[in-house]
Amino acid sequence: MGRRLAAAVHVLHPKTNEWLILQPGDEPDEDLAEAITHPDAWEPDEDGEDGGEGDPPAGGTEPTPTPEPTPAPETTPAAEAKPKARTRKQADEQ
Repeated sequence: MGRRLAAAVHVLHPKTNEWLILQPGDEPDEDLAEAITHPDAWEPDEDGEDGGEGDPPAGGTEPTPTPEPTPAPETTPAAEAKPKARTRKQADEQ
């Protein structure tokens, strides 16, 4: 028994070069199944393993998570950052 699809798949048949739409639950032939490379397209095997190309390497290591970006530092308003210089006329009036 072949593997079953978990999602609808658009795939180019490797021998006839025609586009096919396969539905969830379909069990494509081996030559057609090799053309479906997305691991989420397949239902998990009965033993609970996916068996697709998306599995972690045999060494059992998980991929390193991408760190979250650090937030940009808060900016201070321009009025607080630097006081305005007084003009000569303003200084004379005081």
